[in-house]
Formats: sequence, structure tokens, C-alpha cells
Amino acid sequence: MNLPELFYQSALTSVPGVGGVLIRQLMSYCGSASEVFRSSVARLVKIPGIGDVTARAILHPEVLRETERVQQRCEKLGVQQLFYTDSQYPARLKALYDAPPMLYWQGPADLNTDRTIGIVGTRQATDYGRRITEELVQNLQSYRPIVISGLAYGIDIVAHRASLVSGLPTIGVMASGLDIIYPHVHAKTGQEMLRMGGLLTENRPGVKPDPRLFPARNRIIAGLSDVVIVVEAAAKGGALITAEYANNYHREVFAVPGHLNQTFSQGCNKLIRENKAQIYTRPEDIVEALNWDQTAGKTAPAEKTLLALEFTEEESQILALFRQQADWHIDELSWRSQVPVSKLSSLLLNLEFKGIIRSLPGKKFQLN
Repeated sequence: MNLPELFYQSALTSVPGVGGVLIRQLMSYCGSASEVFRSSVARLVKIPGIGDVTARAILHPEVLRETERVQQRCEKLGVQQLFYTDSQYPARLKALYDAPPMLYWQGPADLNTDRTIGIVGTRQATDYGRRITEELVQNLQSYRPIVISGLAYGIDIVAHRASLVSGLPTIGVMASGLDIIYPHVHAKTGQEMLRMGGLLTENRPGVKPDPRLFPARNRIIAGLSDVVIVVEAAAKGGALITAEYANNYHREVFAVPGHLNQTFSQGCNKLIRENKAQIYTRPEDIVEALNWDQTAGKTAPAEKTLLALEFTEEESQILALFRQQADWHIDELSWRSQVPVSKLSSLLLNLEFKGIIRSLPGKKFQLN
């Protein structure tokens, strides 16, 4: 059966017990998702981390049958599937160790836009928290960031609605399939977001919201954001989990200080006290931290050079990684890009000839 590569990429995410790490391992050793399913059990068990049970689970006929059902649902709903090797897959996520191997996406927004901001907080938002959120979004309007949140009650939905009012694209990251907007009362706002922002999840259509899926959703919000702002939060909760992920991913984190006796100020004050967040006092704090004033309307000389040249899809994928990290060892670059070392060496040589990168001692490479 001659099926598109995306079908087999989707199939990899349908195998029970096979997550992102093993999927990358399989892709690295086999070269493509379709080759994984053309392999035998004997070949698969030679791959580190793949035992006999996992190998047989991968090749079980039900995997492809379930994949066909998923593909049909996505086509019916107008849902786009983005595998982590896809050029439209968010570059901010791709370099993370726990990046979702597959994303499900609806919307016109650019997932690789220059500026993103995550706004999160308690579901029990106060008038103070709602006002701060609305003013923050309104005052960042001229910088045209994409506003990212979780479509939940409280601060999340205030951030999304304030973005729509200000004409800013906003993305809702969901802990369910895209056909199940949770909570349902936010369905209308979710539909409005599809006009100029979008909805995103790592869960296939039909997956219902579940408590264990929300922390995983929070890591995507953090990973997509250049800065995460916690407006209001209790001593424990999803907003603090998002802030923790953001710190682990080396994102900027800000917290809005609150009244000492207010429950939903405890989390923000704790983040500031423990130096896990900078104190937010005005929108300019964000602008200055991210150098948005200095970069507005400007293109760095190196970027102009890159824009003037034409690259293959694989070369563009490699260059996206170099923009995220100053230098790479060829083995790590191969693992991150899922391009075999033999092929990667040729790609790197071509980029050297174009004057884009240079080789360093110890099989390392650096962007010029």
C-alpha cells in the first residue's frame, strides 16, 4: 500500500507505550517512519530501548487501522497534523527534550512567529487579575506578539478574549482533542480564535480532557512562549507548573505581585521570593527583557544573508537548530534533527561552502 509518510509518522504516535524518545530513536535508526513499519521484529529489537514486546506492538495490524481512523477524523475536522520533522512544526518546541512528536493544529497563525508571550494564572481570577491581564495585552498591541494560554477559566480566557479585542492572534493549547473544547462554555471564544490565532494540542481527535493531560499541556504553553507571565496563582496549581517548565526551558518568567493576604497572590509572591520569576510592574518590563524595542523592524546582517540564499528543506531544518544554540556536536545535531550522520555530514559541508557555518575541532560546528 502506497501511503504518505505522514500516515506512518502518525502511526508511530499510535503505538501504546511508545513516546517521543523512542519515536526519535526509531526514526534515527531506520531513517523514516515508513521504514520502521517495513522492518521486521528481528531488526527492531536491535535498536536500543526497543524490546520484543515493543517491536511486536509497533508491527501489530491494529496500529495502522487506528491510524487510518485518526487520519479520517483529522480530514473531516480540518485538523492539520504536524510531525516534529515538519518545517511548520514550532521551532521553539523542536529543540526541547520532551517535545511532542506530533501536534494537531487548526488556525492561520504562524507557529514560528518572531514574538510570543504566554499568559497563565488561576481559574479563580479576581477583578485585579482580570484588569492586569487586559491592560497587559492592550499595551503590547503595537508589538504584535502571539498570545498563548490554555483556554481555561480565569486568567487564561481573559487573556484570549483581550487578545481578540486588541486584534492580536492568540493560541489556545488544549488538554484534549481539538474536537472537544474544554470547558464547553469557551467553545465560542475558541471558534473566534480560529479566525486569527488557532487551537493546538498533542492529543488526537476524540481524546477527552483528563487530569494527567493538563501538566503535559502546560509544558507546551511554556515551550511555545518567549516569556511566561503568571498573573495570579495559589501556592500550588497549573500556573506554577507552567512557570517551572518555563524555567527549565530557559524562558523568561514574570510574576505579578499581589496582596499578602490574598490566596491567589501566594503563588506569584513565592515565585518572586524564590527568584524563579522577575517581578512584573508594567508592560515595559516585558519589552525590555526581550529587547523588543531594539529588534522592532530590524533584521540582523546575518539574517539578511540567510534570507538572500535558498536552502533545501533539510538545510533549513539544520539552520533552525543553529539559531537556537551557538554550536553543535555532529552526533547531537543528528539526534536533534533526526538526520543520519552520513547524510548530515554532506549537508553541513554544503552549508560550509555557502559560508553559513564553520567547522570546529572535535566534530563541532558553529553558525558564522
